[in-house]
Amino acid sequence: MTSTPSTSIPAVNETHRVKLSGLKMPTRLLLGPGPSNADPAVLSAVSLAPIGHLDPAYLDLMDEVKTLLRYVWQTENPITFPVSGTGSAAMEATLANVVEPGDDVLVGVKGYFGTRLVDMASRYGAKVHTIIKPWGQVFSLSELRTALATHRPTVLALVHAETSTGVRQPLEGVGELCREFNCLLLVDTVTSMGGVPVFLDEWGVDLAYSCGQKGLSCLPGISPFTMSPRAVEKLNQRQTKVTNWYLDVSLLLKYWGTERTYHHTAPVNLTYALREALRLIAEEGLETRWRRHQTQAEYLWSGLAALGLSCHVDPAYRLPTLTTVKIPAGVDGKAVTRKLLNDYNIEIGGGLGELAGKVWRIGLMGYNSRKENVDTLLEALQQTLSSLG
Repeated sequence: MTSTPSTSIPAVNETHRVKLSGLKMPTRLLLGPGPSNADPAVLSAVSLAPIGHLDPAYLDLMDEVKTLLRYVWQTENPITFPVSGTGSAAMEATLANVVEPGDDVLVGVKGYFGTRLVDMASRYGAKVHTIIKPWGQVFSLSELRTALATHRPTVLALVHAETSTGVRQPLEGVGELCREFNCLLLVDTVTSMGGVPVFLDEWGVDLAYSCGQKGLSCLPGISPFTMSPRAVEKLNQRQTKVTNWYLDVSLLLKYWGTERTYHHTAPVNLTYALREALRLIAEEGLETRWRRHQTQAEYLWSGLAALGLSCHVDPAYRLPTLTTVKIPAGVDGKAVTRKLLNDYNIEIGGGLGELAGKVWRIGLMGYNSRKENVDTLLEALQQTLSSLG
């Protein structure tokens, strides 16, 4: 006689149940290296009811996002869309699609995120070469020319806005150099897009990436990505498959292009948020937005000087979106950031890598780049420094 499988449900052990109240989070003024506070209109957009990622209304929204991204980046690249992931995913997408084992890749390292590009490129089998500057300095065209002539890379990777140091790398003329040496120009615009002048086509940039939560004043988890026709040609000439399935542009294009074939479940509500953030930028106008960031940054720099504090980067190369401030001798930098957070609900960042313990990082990005926020920070910083002696 055979026994029948039991369909009864085992008793639940109620001692494992956790009783929690509804979610409550503190309200902070986010003036660190990111995220920045999202615009209220963006927060409103992200709370709209989700629809399917193949819904005709969502497909129309995708087209709007692509058009708006081209405007903010000043590019006509057909392949311009957001990656479903944080800025590091978009960073990896640029390398994954154009780097094959044995390719020579030259990375300009002048901060923490240059070293991340080195690590990522090596994981895809590249022969990685570096040109190095002290953290807070920039590369000259002559230095880049010498490095290109020495290493003859297929890709030159540079960080336009180095989040760890607050330095802005000039890119004028670099694209022409890369064409002279027949290599692609890959650029990190994570802390510059939406707050600092960026002209991808004019500068001859072939691959670029950014994130949602900084100058765009959106949310983390959705990140702009673009490829020039030269980069697409390199992708099409690959002898091997793109190693990263999730970030393979030849597959993603079947969803973001005309086919609209399912690839993965897109973050629908984050796309709502990104569309609204980009719309706000277009409404303000790029030049007006860039000027606002520069004006508020200069106001901050003046206020810091009045407190006896100095900046790490030369004014000519200083980012208006991210300022590194030298921690005065004898001051406990972590105690200051902790007190600002606990007593004033203001977040600023500490240093990364070589600058750990040496600087604070203050972000004025997107929605947060306003005079009242600078005044609030300067007053809280003055009181904090005074109370800590």
